[in-house]
Amino acid sequence: MTGHRIYAMSFASVYPLYVAKAEKKGRTRAEVDEIVQWLTGYDAQGLDRSLADGVSFEDFFAHAPHLNPARVHITGVICGVRVEEIEEPLMREIRYLDKLVDELARGKSMEKILRK
Repeated sequence: MTGHRIYAMSFASVYPLYVAKAEKKGRTRAEVDEIVQWLTGYDAQGLDRSLADGVSFEDFFAHAPHLNPARVHITGVICGVRVEEIEEPLMREIRYLDKLVDELARGKSMEKILRK
């Protein structure tokens, strides 16, 4: 795996940015948490523990209890790149999360964000 800087970044350092982006557009931290939990399988305690422990993005996704199989239906462009074309598995997982938070901030319904 190539050493992208974001892999070593603590998930807890980026999580507040996800929440701020959502709240700026009238959404809530609870909705961000729901997205993270849907994508990774963490429960509220597991997510809180990961945030408190300052785990890296690499460890956050490596220890995810159950990556949602429906995540493959997340498509579109984030940071100028189509998420479905990202070859590195970890980078794709990170961009899936970025895309879901972006959809939340753009006002999409939770039903559509969670691919129900």
